[in-house]
Amino acid sequence: MKGKVAVITGGNGTLGSAFAKGLTQAGATVFILGRNADKSNKRVQEFQQMGLTIHAITCDVLDESSVDTALQQILAQAGKVDILVNGAGGNRAGATIMPDQSLFDISIDQFKGVTDLNLLGTVIPSVAFAKPMVKQGKGCIINISSMAAILPLTRVVGYSASKAAVDNFTRWMAIEMATKYGEGIRVNAIAPGFFIADQNRSLLLNEDGSLTQRGETIIGQTPAKRFGQPEELISTLLWLCDDASAFVNGIVVPVDGGFSAFSGV
Repeated sequence: MKGKVAVITGGNGTLGSAFAKGLTQAGATVFILGRNADKSNKRVQEFQQMGLTIHAITCDVLDESSVDTALQQILAQAGKVDILVNGAGGNRAGATIMPDQSLFDISIDQFKGVTDLNLLGTVIPSVAFAKPMVKQGKGCIINISSMAAILPLTRVVGYSASKAAVDNFTRWMAIEMATKYGEGIRVNAIAPGFFIADQNRSLLLNEDGSLTQRGETIIGQTPAKRFGQPEELISTLLWLCDDASAFVNGIVVPVDGGFSAFSGV
């Protein structure tokens, strides 16, 4: 990664900051994009305490002008973009069906919000950052999928649908870039299994650290019998970004402790 410039949307989150750490330690110059400037600056300070340098830019991935402004800042400072990791995403309560609810309780507005965040929040930065990659003739885009895209999960209907769309867009864009602009621009995705993050902690763990019923179900379906650690995603990220994987394009890689392979029997 030495000499490469990497951009991570949602880079101030749990998984995004792990990506930033892995790429920085591997030698890349890393920019994290996030809406919350205070949270991003806190990540910058945490990295400084580890002897690592990252750069933070306030950006809303759903705002095309905001994304373009961030891109121009990065180009002015670093001169290029080699890697884009689309880590921004999330869920909303109104797009989730709780056990005492049904499909008819869904909020279409919040369903749309989740779809916008996960799908358009991937598409908009991909379109913007692909432009300098086309000029360079080389670049790597990594989208963040989910187990919910591979095996739709109960309750999280909006999240599952939007992450499935991210998988489809990943494959579509990989073909689009390769056939029109050459093999130098690749688009792949990582599908994390279950990792404890700020957004899902209360769904998987009780206040005393024990598993919730949903957490127990997930662990029961995961052959590794544990949740993943964010750092365990880094080697896959580095492999997909490395020039040594130049023939790897349009795939979605599960990093899930065997969850997607297990039939339950």
